[in-house]
Amino acid sequence: MESFYLALGTAGWLGILTSISPCPMATNVAAVTFIGRRIDRPGRVLLSGLLYTFGRTVTYVGLAALLVSSVLAVPDVAMFLQRNLNKLLGPILIVVGLLLLDLFRFTLPGLGFAGRTQEKFGRLGLWGAGLLGLLFALSFCPVSAALYFGSLLPLAVDHQSPFLLPTVYGIGTALPVVIFALLAAFGARFVGGLFNRLSRCELWARRITGVVFIGVGIYYCLIYLLRWI
Repeated sequence: MESFYLALGTAGWLGILTSISPCPMATNVAAVTFIGRRIDRPGRVLLSGLLYTFGRTVTYVGLAALLVSSVLAVPDVAMFLQRNLNKLLGPILIVVGLLLLDLFRFTLPGLGFAGRTQEKFGRLGLWGAGLLGLLFALSFCPVSAALYFGSLLPLAVDHQSPFLLPTVYGIGTALPVVIFALLAAFGARFVGGLFNRLSRCELWARRITGVVFIGVGIYYCLIYLLRWI
C-alpha cells in the first residue's frame, strides 16, 4: 500500500514537472490568456480553469487506459512485463533522466495548437476551455513525451492503475492554470509574477528530477538487470 501512495506522489510530481516544462508551460500560458478574458467574472474563470483541467486529464487517462489496459489484456505481454518490468525500468529511467538534463535531444513533430486554436475555441464559450485542455494535452514535446510515455505509463503498468495515476498526473499538468483560476476567483494579484517564478523554478526542478531518475535507473540496473544477466 505504501508503494502505491509513493506511486501517486510520483505521478503528481511528474504532472507538475510537465506543467512547468517549456512546451506544456506555453500551452498553459495560452490557456490562462483564454480563460482570463473574463477576469471580470471570477466564477466563470474558475469554472473554465476546472474544465480545462478536466479536459487535459481526460486525454491522459484515455491514452493510459487504452495503452495500459491493452497491454495487460494480452496474457503473454502481461506475464513478460510482470517478470521483466523492473529490469526494463532502469534503462528507461536513465534515458528519461538524460533527456531532462538536456544531455541529448531529439525532435518530435509539434502539433502547434496553442496560437491558432484559441480564437476557434473562443466561439464555443465556457466549454471551449474543456476542449482546449483535451487538445493541448496532445501537444507532446520531447520532455513531456518522456515523462508521460517513459515514466508515467510504466508506473501505471507496474501498479495496474490505468485510471488513478494518470488522473493525478493530468491534474498536475494543469496546476498553473488551476492556481490562476483560484487566484482570479478570490481576487489575488501578481499572477504574471507567479508564472515568471514557475519558469525560473522549472530548470532546477527538471535537473534535480533528471539526476534522481538516473540514480534510480542505475540502482534498478544494478539490482535487477545485472542479476538478470
